[in-house]
Amino acid sequence: MATTVLSSKGQVIIPNIIRTAHHWEPGQRFEAIDTGDGVLLKPAGPFKKTSIEEVASCLPYDGQEKSLADMDNAIRQGAEESNHDRR
Repeated sequence: MATTVLSSKGQVIIPNIIRTAHHWEPGQRFEAIDTGDGVLLKPAGPFKKTSIEEVASCLPYDGQEKSLADMDNAIRQGAEESNHDRR
């Protein structure tokens, strides 16, 4: 098991064997997750976390809201039409 030391600036060096195994290069960003008995460093994704409301709100739509049943029916209809074209 590799060990490391916390510097006076709050920095921790991740041992080379771990960086190499995970292909982490300088500049890699991490999420620091408090697990209660330690900290989990997880590579950060390329995009910031967003909610479905944030993503969907960027789509222009002025019509009446659709229910889940409406969406299921539209998907079913599209699948049936797609399968009908293959016959």
